[in-house]
Amino acid sequence: MNTEFIHALRDLEREKGIKIDILLEAIQQALISAYKKNFGSSQNVSVDINGDTGEIKVLAQRQVVEEPTDPRLEISLAEARKIDSRYEIGDVVETEVTPRDFGRIAAQTAKQVVVQRIREAERDLIYDEFISRENDIVTGIVQRQEGKNIILELGRAEAIFPPGEQIPGEVYRQGERLKAYVLEVRKTSKGPQIIVSRTHPGLVKRLFELEVPEIHEGIVEIKGVAREAGQRAKIAVHSHDEKVDPVGSCVGPKGSRVQAVVQELRGEKIDIIKWSDEPDVFVANSLSPAKVLDVSIDEENKVSQVIVPDNQLSLAIGKEGQNARLAARITGWKIDIKNETEAGDWDAWDDDFDFDEGVEEE
Repeated sequence: MNTEFIHALRDLEREKGIKIDILLEAIQQALISAYKKNFGSSQNVSVDINGDTGEIKVLAQRQVVEEPTDPRLEISLAEARKIDSRYEIGDVVETEVTPRDFGRIAAQTAKQVVVQRIREAERDLIYDEFISRENDIVTGIVQRQEGKNIILELGRAEAIFPPGEQIPGEVYRQGERLKAYVLEVRKTSKGPQIIVSRTHPGLVKRLFELEVPEIHEGIVEIKGVAREAGQRAKIAVHSHDEKVDPVGSCVGPKGSRVQAVVQELRGEKIDIIKWSDEPDVFVANSLSPAKVLDVSIDEENKVSQVIVPDNQLSLAIGKEGQNARLAARITGWKIDIKNETEAGDWDAWDDDFDFDEGVEEE
């Protein structure tokens, strides 16, 4: 190695952010291993690299003792004092043992270490970039399919799109651009592993944040999202400004904002409902587009009983109970629905649907 090599390391320090001291230390350790491997030495050795000239020296290390038992590892006090009169028992004497052709081995080893460290540094930079984007949206290009996994290209990194996070019925074609939600970023020996999703409720939330300035500015807040990916989603919104209609803000002029989200989700229907801290009002709103006549709340059991017009019952329940199921998830209440005609006798009504409880959170 020479001064040009040292200059190259300093350039790497500036460009990649890898400290030259860390590189030199890694090269030293690698050269010790290379020396022992190539020259079959069982000596204790150290490697000294001059940080200005790049000159390399291999130094054998022997401990000063009264009576040496292994001359490769120990040296007598008398012999040590011939080198330097200041040596005492227990000191370590270093003697240069640099092989004649060690320069070639050193150059090759240093190159391997530097390349490896550059790869590690780039992996760390990519990990740092994407770990900060967990629970956020990324735009990728469909690269290829590996088994049932789709691989998305995200510039300097690739993301894994597992089958469980793919929307049922969606077809992903090579080369197409796709927005996905970053579920998790894992650090592995082969670099960061980025897991993305198209089914997570957080995708809907982030898409609305991109499309609706009032959400980005904090005027309108998304209180919850419930979703059956590829079919229907409900989003509850609240305005912190009385003059701003949260539902209207999310719908946008002529429906442009909500349509942009629907288009990205390839036709998934979205109900935007107004959030309320009054459970009966929130439950009534959650059953949109159905109209609700009355809501009775059982606080203790977290059950709400809802009356709807006769002609709205099927709409309130939805296909295979989907509308009521999503309403239950977003409100956190079990919802029992009955039409106006049958409303006189709640106890006689047999609930045909087992609605989920709890809001799916981001």
